[in-house]
Amino acid sequence: MNPASSTPSPSVTLLETLIAFPSVSLKPNLGLIEKVAEILAQAGITATLVPDPQDPSRSNLYASVGPEGVPGVLLSGHTDVVPVEGQPWTSPPFEATHREGRIHGRGAADMKGFVACAVTAMVAAARRPLTRPLQLALSFDEEIGCVGVRHLLRRLEGRRPAPYLCIVGEPTLMRIGTGHKGKAAYRAIFCGQAGHSGLAPRFVNAIHMASDLVASARDVQRELAETGPREAGYGVPYSTVHVGTIHGGRALNIVPSDCEVNFEIRNVSQDLPERILERILARLAVRVASDAVHPDVPLPEIQLSNSYPSLNTPEDAPAVGLLSSLLPPGTPRTKVDYGTEGGLFQQSWAQTPVLVCGPGSIEVAHKADEYVALSQIEACDRMLQGLVDFLCQ
Repeated sequence: MNPASSTPSPSVTLLETLIAFPSVSLKPNLGLIEKVAEILAQAGITATLVPDPQDPSRSNLYASVGPEGVPGVLLSGHTDVVPVEGQPWTSPPFEATHREGRIHGRGAADMKGFVACAVTAMVAAARRPLTRPLQLALSFDEEIGCVGVRHLLRRLEGRRPAPYLCIVGEPTLMRIGTGHKGKAAYRAIFCGQAGHSGLAPRFVNAIHMASDLVASARDVQRELAETGPREAGYGVPYSTVHVGTIHGGRALNIVPSDCEVNFEIRNVSQDLPERILERILARLAVRVASDAVHPDVPLPEIQLSNSYPSLNTPEDAPAVGLLSSLLPPGTPRTKVDYGTEGGLFQQSWAQTPVLVCGPGSIEVAHKADEYVALSQIEACDRMLQGLVDFLCQ
């Protein structure tokens, strides 16, 4: 690591430590979680670990500082990062490297930068006369569908009072994200009939059926783009349908007996993914029924592999005004084009406004030489310092 030009802040020092943990999704993050718990314990804050019931090497963490029985502010972040294999990194991905006012390393932006700032704010808050609590929730396996946080939410179920505000620190360049789309990921399994390709019309071709599903999905996508509900602020302001993978067939001269299609629906808050799926399957049924040779072929088995709800916090909510007051005047409000754990928090605490705001840019996340600017860490620290001041009022 190149030496910084001046003494690093506590958040920067902690970020360097966090980057060194290779907490890739589906791999252990317990070392990182225990390090955070140790730092909090040194400040007199007790952390609760909520591990994966099947694998205790992956764990969530929850901590609170300040009075109980009154609504506070929850800071939420995930500790897992995406893999680095096959990417052209110019510096070690799990070693913080300083270059030109930036900290490079896997997770620097997404989202260990915010985690470092949040832990630093918790330590600072422990020394202050809080009248409302500051709370911290760190999760595992967010990158593969917000998996780990669901265990934490079940542990917190029924806890009252609910937070006054939840801030999910995904990278927004410190802009205020008031919403994101929901997501439902599906697996469609088609069963055909194996046979010699020289007699192909006699058999049900699973790949042909899968192609009918793709065509049906594209038809519904066109309808959504033309007449579906729209929400301003997104790069694509309507719900989308996306086919990601198709696997099927054994050899060119064998009619394929099986095919699997994985697709997703990302819905604006006015849409329901189940309704969009119904439209796709209705079109598929029409296509299958029109097959003169095999009109009675059963529709595919559809499995829901993962989902999370949309997030939509009104811009006139008092909590939005609070966060705006902690940021520079004129800070933009926006919708983010990626999913977060925020929808799950809002689903668990229906009255809690959830906002997305954190250091760094999503444009560099998941890429080689991922980085966060030091100025972004400083801006996040200032925002959280102001938040702690508010919690002391």
